[in-house]
Amino acid sequence: MFRRVLAISLVLAASMPMTASAAPTANDWVGRFDRPQDGYAPESTMLRAGTPEEVNLDRGALDAAARRIEAWTHPDPGTGHPLYAGAVTLQAHNGVVVDRRTSGYAVRYADGEGTELPPRQRVPMREDTIFDVASISKLFTSIAVLQLAEAGKLDVHQPVADHLPEFGVNGKKSITIKQLLTHTSGLEPDLPLWRDYPDKPSRIKAVMDVAPQSQPGTEYIYSDLNLITLGVLVERLTGTTLDNAVRQGITEPLGMTDTGYNPPKSKLDRIAATEYSEDPPRGMVRGSVHDENAWSLGGVAGHAGVFSTARDLATLGQAVLNGGGYAGTRILRESTVEQMLTNYNTAFPDDSHGLGFELNQRWYMGGLSAPRSAGHTGFTGTSLVLDPASRSVNILLTNRVHPSRDWGSINPARETLATGLAKAMAVRPARGRDAWHTAIGDAASATLRTQTLRPSGAATAGFDAFVDSEDTDKLTLEASADGKNWRAVPLRAEGEGAPRGEVKSLSGAGHRAWWRVTASLGDRPVALRWRFTTDESYTGRGIYLDDLQVRDSSGVLLDGERRPEAFTPDGWHLAHR
Repeated sequence: MFRRVLAISLVLAASMPMTASAAPTANDWVGRFDRPQDGYAPESTMLRAGTPEEVNLDRGALDAAARRIEAWTHPDPGTGHPLYAGAVTLQAHNGVVVDRRTSGYAVRYADGEGTELPPRQRVPMREDTIFDVASISKLFTSIAVLQLAEAGKLDVHQPVADHLPEFGVNGKKSITIKQLLTHTSGLEPDLPLWRDYPDKPSRIKAVMDVAPQSQPGTEYIYSDLNLITLGVLVERLTGTTLDNAVRQGITEPLGMTDTGYNPPKSKLDRIAATEYSEDPPRGMVRGSVHDENAWSLGGVAGHAGVFSTARDLATLGQAVLNGGGYAGTRILRESTVEQMLTNYNTAFPDDSHGLGFELNQRWYMGGLSAPRSAGHTGFTGTSLVLDPASRSVNILLTNRVHPSRDWGSINPARETLATGLAKAMAVRPARGRDAWHTAIGDAASATLRTQTLRPSGAATAGFDAFVDSEDTDKLTLEASADGKNWRAVPLRAEGEGAPRGEVKSLSGAGHRAWWRVTASLGDRPVALRWRFTTDESYTGRGIYLDDLQVRDSSGVLLDGERRPEAFTPDGWHLAHR
């Protein structure tokens, strides 16, 4: 089942805060992937219903991604089951909710074996379905910690033991709050608190007592124990429970009425089911936190426990894009948000991390990946991606563990949705009306070839390149004397984010800038081809080539702007955006 819900005012008014503002001012960057923004959106930016066209986005790219998200709610012939039971998506750009859809079911199965409920007992997804967001909860805890820092009650560079003396045992005395926020504390990923300890006090004590798995600061280890500890820290310094601190400091000020821990029974009809649990024997979990440790801690913990909707998470996301303020309310100072989105894990290149937020993670941020792209995922099947460079919000909420966590990863869906929003934004040609573009998928190759050129004297090639894909996807310029045997031509690129010196290929993402590239070809007859090759996973916005020229001593030998027909494309096409 698939219900396409475009952002039209009458439908969205019941669930999205509206403003009286008209369409956004036609700034040059709106709808542009190649015009990355510094800083933050104005604090006055509020989410409102709109259309892709209002902010210069390509509706077709959003539709294509949405079709794939919907398709994954249908059984796969290979596995016999869908990737997830249902999904809710929301995408916003420049404060305009441009796409919002639902597909599949919030409740679909009767047991852990995947026995489907009769149609009349299934619960379809709806725009305001409430999800257990799992580890996205860590963002709420992190914000609560940073609010305490703003209030002068802690310093993130302080040892945790300054505030929680019981934590400073077994080699943890020097571990700082910042190391907990960036997952560099050395603590192991998890402990089976729910299984091995009889009550909440003993479970919290187990976390306080645990010894580091590695020397603090020497390794990135994603650990729930870090955030459980921070949840205890928030409670100690505020004198209230974590759920109260989050409600008072975040959800109430932002009007996030469907966000919190342990949702009331009155909202059960809107809550997506998660897993059928046999150990512990909880049956089909719905309305109670899925994470066993959070459940054993009463449903409120620093690492998990928050329930929310797409609308509420979008509000939080826009507040971050605004630099900490939304609708006249400020939950963080802009300087604090800047710290939150700064990468402190440069020593661990694949694990960029701010204070709470993950940064630049292509495996779920897809084409929106960039150094300041921020977000988090949740084990239950959720993800939030914020792209300050384009001032965009991307949300995917699924119940992928319904009925079993063993049914597979939804990372392909996460990447697909985020890349769809990236592709909806334009990359304008560097020169003229169009440019050669390729956006091939995984494990593919595209070539753009010339006929044999016969230079008079030494020849050089020059072209503009916009490169946005992962480092293992390579763009090369190759030359051949016989049209059969090809060799890579060394390249020099200039522009923001361009590689230094001479390189054999071009790759990378996040800079979102055109490069001017040059290459020496020699003085013999030669055919050229530009070849882009991808590996088995993760692609981005794609590759653009423009103003392709070859010059020799007599002048211009090949002019791609004047003669695009001189090129033979395979996997490339001329595009104006």
